[in-house]
Amino acid sequence: MQETRSKHKASWPAMIAAAALAVAAAMPVATHAESDAVKQLAAPPPIQLPLKPSPEFAKFPQYAGTLGKRQIVLRLGAKTDDPSGVHGEYQFADTGEVILIAGDRDGDTLEVEESNDGTHITGNWVGKFAADGSIEGERMNVDDSNPLEFSLRPLAAGQKAPSAVPVQAQKPAQQPTQQPTQQSAPQPRTGGQPVNGVSNLTIGE
Repeated sequence: MQETRSKHKASWPAMIAAAALAVAAAMPVATHAESDAVKQLAAPPPIQLPLKPSPEFAKFPQYAGTLGKRQIVLRLGAKTDDPSGVHGEYQFADTGEVILIAGDRDGDTLEVEESNDGTHITGNWVGKFAADGSIEGERMNVDDSNPLEFSLRPLAAGQKAPSAVPVQAQKPAQQPTQQPTQQSAPQPRTGGQPVNGVSNLTIGE
């Protein structure tokens, strides 16, 4: 009897140790699942395409001018978490298309990258700030091809930027109006003559 009790007493430490190991093994899984949930909550919402002007960038200084031969408006401001970092967006006046930009300003030198979907880089900008606040330089593709000059001047406080006007859909070509066909004049009836002005009565010739 004592031998049986000693066996039961000896089995409890083993059971407790096994339970502790099971709890320890389950804790990393629960912690990992919790961290994934926190990451999902902290992750920014997906970017909606096509891009639209951001209310966050609406308060930034605005610059109006040309990129190549197209009119654009640039909204550019400093990053809150990077002293030399800048970010913002520019918008084409003819189509309303919005492109995001981000990069650095070192003194009067501006170097930024652009993206039309918030993920993939579509071009690079290199320019210089003048004493009057204007910016001039070149925009190139990712492989430095197809350089386009840009020239932008700052808009005064309260001055409205040129509004973006979407391209109007082409109107379908109008069909040429058909000219009404002239009805042929009725052929005179032959074989008789009207009697006393009544045309439905005829006499033979």
